[in-house]
Amino acid sequence: MPLRTSDIPRKKHRFRAAAALAAATALFLGLMPAGVANAHGYISNPMSRQAQCAAGIVQCGGIRWEPQSVEGPKGLMRCDGGVGRFSELNDDGRGWRVTDVGRVQAFTWTITAAHSTSTWEYFIGGRRVAVFNDNGARPPWTFTHTVDLSGYSGRHKLLARWNIADTANAFYACVDINIRS
Repeated sequence: MPLRTSDIPRKKHRFRAAAALAAATALFLGLMPAGVANAHGYISNPMSRQAQCAAGIVQCGGIRWEPQSVEGPKGLMRCDGGVGRFSELNDDGRGWRVTDVGRVQAFTWTITAAHSTSTWEYFIGGRRVAVFNDNGARPPWTFTHTVDLSGYSGRHKLLARWNIADTANAFYACVDINIRS
């Protein structure tokens, strides 16, 4: 069928729209951080800071869409795991919801990519209060550690660190808790 003159503007419009979409897609993909995996894990109960961001309880940046991605070098004592774009997780004055807990508390992890694990560590005030050795095992998609918080009372920020067995990285989560007597 021959091309009519009236079809030319319509075809040019479609071409421009397709070109604009391709350019926007290339720009979006080019701005994504290189080398970041798409998923990992975080504490979902009691709600960690990144879980609160994901739920919209506290207004945060990009962590809202990827609460499982707080990954950084092992050994840090930071809620953001050293990831600058998640720095709001370090801000203690941001209005984090505090959960009342007892002397023994269960912390439930939601895992979105199960990595071979060396240890899980829990800290209060820089002091390790619990460690669980997984000897390289892969965790299930949801699981719980029960942590003894004896010796502590009142409001604290608990830092949890999931140390990966086959990389130099760990995943980080902070939970704001009020330990009842």
